[in-house]
Amino acid sequence: MSAAFTSSFSSPSSALAAGGNPGTHAVKLLNALPHPVIAVLPDGSIASANPAAEAFFGMSRTSLRHLRLAHLVSAGSPLLSLVEQVKSGCAAINEYRVELSLAKVRDHRLVDIFVTPLQEPSDGVVIMLQERGLSAKIDRQLTHRGAGRSVAAMASVLAHEVKNPLSGIRGAAQLLETDATDEDRALTRLICEETDRIVKLVDRMSAFSEIHSVQHEKINIHAVLDHVKKVSQAGFARHIRFHERYDPSLPPVFGNKDQLIQIFLNLVKNAAESIGETRKDGDIELTSAFRPGVRLQIPGNKAPVSLPLEFCVRDNGPGVAPELVPYLYDPFVTTKATGTGLGLALVAKIIGDHGGTIECESSPRRTTFRVLMPIFVSRDGQGTQRGQG
Repeated sequence: MSAAFTSSFSSPSSALAAGGNPGTHAVKLLNALPHPVIAVLPDGSIASANPAAEAFFGMSRTSLRHLRLAHLVSAGSPLLSLVEQVKSGCAAINEYRVELSLAKVRDHRLVDIFVTPLQEPSDGVVIMLQERGLSAKIDRQLTHRGAGRSVAAMASVLAHEVKNPLSGIRGAAQLLETDATDEDRALTRLICEETDRIVKLVDRMSAFSEIHSVQHEKINIHAVLDHVKKVSQAGFARHIRFHERYDPSLPPVFGNKDQLIQIFLNLVKNAAESIGETRKDGDIELTSAFRPGVRLQIPGNKAPVSLPLEFCVRDNGPGVAPELVPYLYDPFVTTKATGTGLGLALVAKIIGDHGGTIECESSPRRTTFRVLMPIFVSRDGQGTQRGQG
């Protein structure tokens, strides 16, 4: 471990002793890392943290420095034992695919952990965390968009090649019904009902094939979430408690208000249905946060797209089966007895059209759908800053 790296976590005087400039460069390097990095003193207190660590633990660097490592993770966390092993052995230890339970935000993350002792034993250790599956999540987002395009093409074919024959079938059934016996009339009505059901399914799929331009504008996402909450509480979620945890300084989203309402109304409805109508302790949490550092490379764009706006819909239902999570946004995938499996597929398409992504993390009594969106960019190409929305 270099002296310059060590000095970045210690006092200004030690940074100067290391040469000033090397310490400054080390700090800049740490701040630029996309992975959470924290320095922990021998007594377990947090000496410093980079911006990625602030986002990971959901608190500022100042707040982190008032805490001990044991305050950030659950009791008995494997991270605490790894740190003790490094301190006793004075050698770096890496451990992969560790489920890390965060105490403050009550979240579970699958991470790779890298713990390294600093140059002097009295300096403590440095911890770097790398979330698993980030690249897989990004790949899935692109797959979801491709699935949306496939459904759009299918919907276009169905609208032209299926609805017309169905009209003929229904018309013929109605003609036969006029001269049919009571027993045969029941069959002709069944034909009409089934053709109507197929037409409705095709109509729902036609939403994927809409090619007309949708007007996008500067949107206050909290107004959208409040509207979704009111609609939900007046209907399907009247028996559920809602909790809001919003970042009031969040900048606006560039999008279509009606489509954004459709996205979150669908997610809230799914959450309410997962909780069920008989539960008396059903909770749905709506959150917004600014998460810098999330970037996505999208085909057709030369530069990665920054997605710092995070909106979550969280419920305490039974959760989603692990084997189903990777396919949630595929068309016709559903766990509902009467579902068509097009709701989340359409949600993923609309979010993709807005330049964002959606992902799901699920465990019993804690399922989170996380929507990541870009910041509103004005016509002069300048993004709106936090607190100006």
